Parts: sequence; structure tokens; C-alpha cells
Amino acid sequence: MTLNPNFAEKAPIRHDWSIGEIEALFALPLLDLVHRAQYVHRQYHDDTIQLASLLSIKTGGCAEDCGYCPQSAHHAKKTGQAKEQLIDVDYVLSRAQIAKDAGASRFCMGAAWRSAPDGKQFDSVVEMVKGVTDMGLEACVTLGMLQPHQAKRLAEAGLHSYNHNLDTSPEYYGEIVSTRTYQERLDTLSHVRAAGISLCCGGIIGMGEKEFDRASLLRVLSEMNPHPESVPVNALVAVRGTPMEGRPAVDAFDMVRMIAVTRIVMPRARVRLSAGRSEMSAEAQALCFMAGANSIFYGEKLLTTSNNDAAEDRALIARLGLNVQEITETPYHHDLDRSAKTEQMAEVKAAS
Repeated sequence: MTLNPNFAEKAPIRHDWSIGEIEALFALPLLDLVHRAQYVHRQYHDDTIQLASLLSIKTGGCAEDCGYCPQSAHHAKKTGQAKEQLIDVDYVLSRAQIAKDAGASRFCMGAAWRSAPDGKQFDSVVEMVKGVTDMGLEACVTLGMLQPHQAKRLAEAGLHSYNHNLDTSPEYYGEIVSTRTYQERLDTLSHVRAAGISLCCGGIIGMGEKEFDRASLLRVLSEMNPHPESVPVNALVAVRGTPMEGRPAVDAFDMVRMIAVTRIVMPRARVRLSAGRSEMSAEAQALCFMAGANSIFYGEKLLTTSNNDAAEDRALIARLGLNVQEITETPYHHDLDRSAKTEQMAEVKAAS
């Protein structure tokens, strides 16, 4: 890899990035890195920002022990987060309509489950997906681990995207979670891709990981063939009562750097500036957009944590001369016949 690429050539789509190559990108002077990322971004994307709305459809009581998550039952005594039931389908659809009216083109629904349960609750989620899709919105869900038959049902309901983050590197993962293996996360992603659903998969920075771990996470994501269509980049929100309580806020330039390297490594992906954005200045967010972010979560809340004011978000997008992605009425569904002839998701194994 050359650190002084020929900008006359279009950045290639690669699945063979080494950790060393990605670490070299992280080591570039920040403005050089952002310049390179912006060039790659303009080769593959226009000036639109996707607004994605997120709703917790089942909050708290998750059996996982993720150290960053206030919805974990393991931390409930300290966080005070009660276990709630799956909310009503009609209410979810009413919130989706509100999000659409406010300009969102993607509606994401999150349920605090370790694994998606079969039965009436899953049937309700399927109805939610159908309803959101019928509105012309991109429907996205995050339900924990999935089995192949569940992924198939969600695909048949019109699900556009499944969110299942890897969180961090294979090497650091054991410091964050003990109740689910890295390979189990990769297995769920494989089930989702096999069902023809697009992937929304990213991670979190600021959990005590080293820059090596950020590079290693991006290496794993980049080995997937095709790359995840959506890559959320989250800054840790150190929620009171979780094991991550008290960790310092992520430096804005670290977030910009993570966005930029993500854009270079996965040129086609929609890079979503996600959790932690409420702590960033307008100038820092603008630099993230310059570095290749082209989606944000839009609305007052991200599952259980606060988010930016929607009107301020739209005002910032306008001030920067960017545009909000228009809603299209055709939902995404991965063409398995076509993709089988061109790209297959690589078999990715967790590091031992």
C-alpha cells in the first residue's frame, strides 16, 4: 500500500486489507487522512445524508453482559433499567410514520434480546417489518442472534437491513463481553447475508481498546465480501451503572479518524455517525462528514441514550450545503442469484 496514492485512479474495493496497512492509515496526519477519505467518498457517494430513526421496541432485561450496555440484566441493579415487554405493533408503526414525516428514510427497531425468540413476539416483529416496509421506509432491526429460518422470515417480510455490531476487535472482545463469542456474532451475520438481507455492522470506540483493535475491527469488516452496506461508528456513551461508567469521552479527532479510515477501507459502505454524536460540536460533526460519514441517527433518543435535536441536525446539514436523502418507495433486497455470480460473503473466523 502506498500512502501517497494516485488520486486519478478510483479507489478499489478490497477484501485483503492487512492490519498493518490499516494501522498505517490511522498513523497519517489527520488532515492528510481526511483529504484522502474525502476523495474516496466523492468517488462512490453524492452529497446526501441519510436520516435513520431508531426505536427501542423491547427495552432492558438482556441476558448478555456487554460492558457498555445499560440494557443488560447483569447491570440492572446499578443502572435501574427495568425489563420491559415488546411494545404494540400499531404503536411502532405510528412512530415509524412520525419518523417518515420528519424526513427519515430508514426506521430501525431494536429489541434487547440475546437471541430472537420464536413465537408470538417474533411474529409481531415480522408484522412491524412489513408495516414499515409498506410505508416506503428502509426497515432495519436488531434482535440479537438469529437462526437461518428467522432470517428467512424477516427477508420475506421485506426487511432491508439487519444490525448486528461486532463492537470491537476479536483480540479485545473478551474484555467487553463474556456471554457471546465473536464467532457467534459472525455466524448471525452469515445467516443474515444468506437470506439476502443487507448488513448493518460496525463497532464502538472508547472502551479502552488500542488503535490496533480499531484497525483489527476494520480488517474483519473489510474481509466480508461484500462489505457491510452500512457501518455505524459509535463513540462510547459511558452510562452510569455500567462497567464502562467513568470512562473519558472519546476525543472528537479520534472519531474523525475512525470515520476516515472506515471510509477508505470500505468505499461503498454507508458510514453512520452514531452514538456519542450528542457530545460533538457542529464543527466536529462537519469534519466527520468531510471524512466520509453520510448517515446519522435522527431523533431524540438512541434506544436508551439521548441524541441530538432533529431541527438542529437539519439546520446543520443545510448550513454545510449537504442534502437529506430522499425517501424511495423501493425497498432493498439483496439479489442472491446475481450476487452468487459476483460476490460471496467471505468465511471470517474469529481470532484464536
